[in-house]
Amino acid sequence: MWDPKETIESVGLGKRERKRSDRVADAVQKELVMLFLQKVRDEKLRDVTITTVKITDDLKSGRVFYTTHGDDGERKQVALALKKASGFVRSHLAKTLNLRFTPTVIFEYDTKADKVAELDQIFAEIALERRSDAKDS
Repeated sequence: MWDPKETIESVGLGKRERKRSDRVADAVQKELVMLFLQKVRDEKLRDVTITTVKITDDLKSGRVFYTTHGDDGERKQVALALKKASGFVRSHLAKTLNLRFTPTVIFEYDTKADKVAELDQIFAEIALERRSDAKDS
């Protein structure tokens, strides 16, 4: 009996498997979230939230995007603490993930949250202006 789903998948239009680097990135992100929630003792790193992990296709390096609360001074301290902890993080990943090579970890601050907050503020100002214009009419 003919199954259209099998035909679609046979020509490569059906469900596609994700790349290995994406699967490794997901595993690294989950492991880092657990690490920062349970095992990190540095107070500067308590409020770090891992937002995204991107691993290169050769699985040799990865960029870990994070956010944290506080002003620029506190963010710089967190960035320095993460840079110092990158060796510990990599060794932890090597112990917990069953990979032939453990990717080097580079931490980068994720600016998306700041941009979203800025846009929310702009939209709130526009809504306030529209309300005041409607009252004046």
